Amino acid sequence: MFRTYYIFSALEVFYKVARKKIFQYVGKTPIVPISVKILAIFILLILLSNFMTNFLSINLSERQKTALTNQLIVNQLKEMYITAGNQYQIYSYSKEKDECIESLKKAASSGFSQPHSCAFAFDRTGKMLFFTCKDSSYKAETFSDKEVLDRLNADFDNSVDQGSLSFDLGFGEYFGVYKYHNDWNCYFVRAESRSDNMREMYTVIGITAVLILILTVLFLFLGLFMFKRVLGNITKITNSLYDMQQRQQLEVINIDDAPNDDITYLAASFNSLSVSVNNLLTTFQKFVSKDVVNKAYSNHAISLEGNQRELTILFSDIKSFTYRTETLGNEIIDVLNVHYNKVIHSVHQTDGVIGSIIGDAILAIFGAEVTGAVKSLKSIEAAWEITNVTAELREKMKERRALIEKKRKLTKAEDRVYQAALLDIGVGIDGGTVFYGNIGSDEHMANTVIGDNVNSASRLEGLTRVYHLPVIVSDYIKEEAETVSKRYKFYEIDTVQVKGKTEGKKIYFPIDTFVQGAVALSQKFDIFEEGLSAYYKGDWSKARKMFKRSELEVSEDFLERRGRESAPVKWSGIWTMTTK
Repeated sequence: MFRTYYIFSALEVFYKVARKKIFQYVGKTPIVPISVKILAIFILLILLSNFMTNFLSINLSERQKTALTNQLIVNQLKEMYITAGNQYQIYSYSKEKDECIESLKKAASSGFSQPHSCAFAFDRTGKMLFFTCKDSSYKAETFSDKEVLDRLNADFDNSVDQGSLSFDLGFGEYFGVYKYHNDWNCYFVRAESRSDNMREMYTVIGITAVLILILTVLFLFLGLFMFKRVLGNITKITNSLYDMQQRQQLEVINIDDAPNDDITYLAASFNSLSVSVNNLLTTFQKFVSKDVVNKAYSNHAISLEGNQRELTILFSDIKSFTYRTETLGNEIIDVLNVHYNKVIHSVHQTDGVIGSIIGDAILAIFGAEVTGAVKSLKSIEAAWEITNVTAELREKMKERRALIEKKRKLTKAEDRVYQAALLDIGVGIDGGTVFYGNIGSDEHMANTVIGDNVNSASRLEGLTRVYHLPVIVSDYIKEEAETVSKRYKFYEIDTVQVKGKTEGKKIYFPIDTFVQGAVALSQKFDIFEEGLSAYYKGDWSKARKMFKRSELEVSEDFLERRGRESAPVKWSGIWTMTTK
C-alpha cells in the first residue's frame, strides 16, 4: 500500500514537472509549443523505427539462431552418433551395456546449452534406450508422440533414416534432428525446447522495449533542453507577441541579440509589419475613436578394442631437450638409449607398463597388471626410481669429467656437450577412469591410454619446471597411496588451474621417508606449508617470510610469480596456468 502511494506520488511530481517544462500558457490556457510537437513527432517516428527495426532484427536473429541451433545440434548429433558407435564397440567387447549407455548419456549431455536441452534414443516401438535432459526433472520411458513415431517408421521403411522432427513428450514442444543407428537399432535424437528459444526472444524484446522507453524519456528531456536553447528565439518572439496581445498594442520585438536565422528574419518582418500597422493605426486613430481601434485589434574414435579402466598415469619428460638435441646432435640417441634403458627398467620393476615413448617423454601406465590403490603407490616408487637413476647417470658423468680434468681442462665445446648430457627430468602423476586398449587399424595399431587424466599427468610434469621439483602428483594419487602405505609424506605445493580447465586442482610433492635426509627436508616443507597457508589466505607478507625461511627452490616461483606486494582483490588462492 505504501509502495503504491509512493509510486503515485512520484508520477504526480513527474506530471507537474513535465507540464511545467512542456506547456506554455496564454492566460490559464496551456499551449503546446511547436518545439514540443516537432519533438513528439520525431520521437514517435524514432520509437516506431526502433521497435520495427528491433522486432525485425530480433526475428531475423531468431531465425538465424534457429538455423545455427539446428546446425549445432546436427553437429552434436554427429558426435553422439560417433560416440554411440564407439560405445557399441566397447560394449561388444566388455558386455557392460549399462556402463556403455551411461557413458553415452554423459557424452550426449556435454553439449547442452539451453535449460531444457535433451538427447535420447528409442527403438521403432518407442521404447527408450536412454533419455537425458539438462532439466533432470524431465523423464521419459517411451517416445509417446505416436504420430511422429509412425512417420519416422514410415520414412525408415522408405530408406529415410535421418532428418528433422518436431515432437511433444508431455513436457513441451521440441524440435531437433535424428539419425537411425543400425548397431543399436535406435533413432538417436538431439533436440531443443521451443519454449527456451521463445523465452530468450521475449526476454530480448522486453529488455529492448524497456531500454527504448528509458532512452526515449531521457532523450525527451534532452531534446527539450536542446530545443529550448536552439529555439529560444521563438519563445522570446512568442512571449513578446502574447504580451502585445494582452496589452492590445503592437510593438517592435527586440532582436538585437537574436541569431541570424529564418526565425529572426520572421521577427524582423513582423517588426516591419508592426511599424506599418502602428503607422496605420496612428493614422486610423485620427479618423476613428480609440474604442473602435481597440475593437478592431484582436497556435561442433574409433577403437579396435579396449575398455574403461581405473588407471594411474605417469608422465616423464627430459627438461631442456631441444637444447640438448642441438648440442649433442646424433649423439642424443645414445644418451636417450642409456636414459631409457634405466627408466624403462624402473617402470617394469614397479609393475608399470610403458604406454608410449614420444621423443624425450615416456608415458607409463600403472594398474593394468596390479589393480587397486597400490597402483598409485607403485607409480610414486617408479617416479623416485626414475629420478634416482637419472641422478646416478649425472654422477657418473661428473666422475668421468673429473677423471678427464685430472689430465687436461675441457674445451668450451666439450663443456657444452657435458652440460647437455647431464639429463634432468620431471615426473607428473595422475589417475582416474580412462580408456585403455588398442587403437589404430588392421594394418597398424598401438596399445595406449586415452583420457583427461593422461593430459593432466603431462601438465603436472610441466609444473615440475615451474616449481623446481622432480615429482608432482595429484590429489587422486595422494589419497590412494595413503590408504596402502605411510612411506610417503605428501606436501601440498599449490592449487593450480591448468590450461583448458575451469577449476583449480591441488598438487603435491611426495617425500620418501625411507631415504636419508627426509627428516630435514620435511622440516623445510613444514615451514613452506605454513607460508602456503598464508599465501592462500592473502597474507602475502607472512607467506614471503615463510617461503624465504624454508630455503626451498619451490619457493622461488611464489616469490616472483605475482610481482606485487599484496594479494589482488578477490584473491582465490588459485594460480591459472597460461602454458602447458
